[in-house]
Amino acid sequence: MKAVVFTLGCKVNRYESDVLIQMLIEKGYDVTDELTFADIYILNTCAVTAEAERKSRQAISRCKKNNPSARIFVIGCASQNNAESFAKDNVVYIAGTRSKYELMNYLDNNERIVSLKEADIIDDTTLYTPSRTRSFVKIQDGCNNFCSYCLIPYLRGRSRSRKISAIVEEIEKLSERTPEIVLTGINTMAFGFDNNESLIGLINELKRFDVRIRMSSFYAEGITSELLDSLFTLKKFCPHFHLSLQSGDKDILGKMNRHYTPEIYADKINLIRQYDKNAAIPTDIIVGFPTETEENFLHTYQFCKQMKFSDLHIFPYSSRKGTLASKMEQVDNDLIRDREMRLFELKIELKTEFLIHNIGIEQEVLIEEEKNGYSVGYSRNYTKVYTSGKGTIINVIPQELYLDGIK
Repeated sequence: MKAVVFTLGCKVNRYESDVLIQMLIEKGYDVTDELTFADIYILNTCAVTAEAERKSRQAISRCKKNNPSARIFVIGCASQNNAESFAKDNVVYIAGTRSKYELMNYLDNNERIVSLKEADIIDDTTLYTPSRTRSFVKIQDGCNNFCSYCLIPYLRGRSRSRKISAIVEEIEKLSERTPEIVLTGINTMAFGFDNNESLIGLINELKRFDVRIRMSSFYAEGITSELLDSLFTLKKFCPHFHLSLQSGDKDILGKMNRHYTPEIYADKINLIRQYDKNAAIPTDIIVGFPTETEENFLHTYQFCKQMKFSDLHIFPYSSRKGTLASKMEQVDNDLIRDREMRLFELKIELKTEFLIHNIGIEQEVLIEEEKNGYSVGYSRNYTKVYTSGKGTIINVIPQELYLDGIK
């Protein structure tokens, strides 16, 4: 039997899909994560934007095109948000964010089952077989922040942390098989708030592992000298700080219910660069948030330029029914597109500047693929590197810009 586990959205979804792939392999299935011919399809959906939800629904048609008689299982945030929109031909199981692994009990099912449960516990299913070069380890789920534009706290539930002992046990198994481990969660900075443990406590337990350790994301509120002290004493810490900004304008940040100002955020970036001036600091920006004026946008534009981010992930604002922002005065779509393009030009400028900054600096590169006759991989600060060198992890000194990285 052939199975496809197709993932949309965040790294937490990616981790949960990896666990499902592991479970299916144990049951004897031939499994892939690409939308090819299969007997069953498992779609792990996303609802962070309206576009992500639309792509989640479209994936059903792509499955049916590959195999009109296939059975389709739909799980994740989009189905938690709107299960009825996935109740189509061939769909035999619909679950949300909590019942993902329960679908393993219904693989032979032919009648549609809908299983939507409140996300109020942390699943501790362990991943011990990496499915790619780097392995993701979920340390936390859910979010308490309730940003005014975001549905995730309603779909994923409140913040819940795994026990440090369970995480360490999982990493111990994975470290024997993978050169890099990424700690991921919906809000990793909230780890331990609910179970009397702490992120620093977890990091300190990882100091004995001789693998690259990367954090998938950071929140400005969580960046402290104590946390950075712990991270930079790991044997192979990856100084790659994906630090979400969303807006560089104080008033818009307030309306977003983000709990910092541009000044506080800038202080956090300066603190990181005191530890490592070559650290990569990419960020997320929402363009066209309700009530955003040209002045608000220019504050964001100038702030991004001033902070010299290594990359910008730009998202045109997407109204999500049920959020506070959906009730605010919306920005014209043409204005949003114009601002998006202007910020995209800045993104190219900043990313190129960061790549040039890394030329001539020795990089430890984890090789992941072959392309154009080169070995291609990522440095610890997540710079894409092309090299003629061979191996799994190699040290190189890049000399020039090349395609989307350095060579």
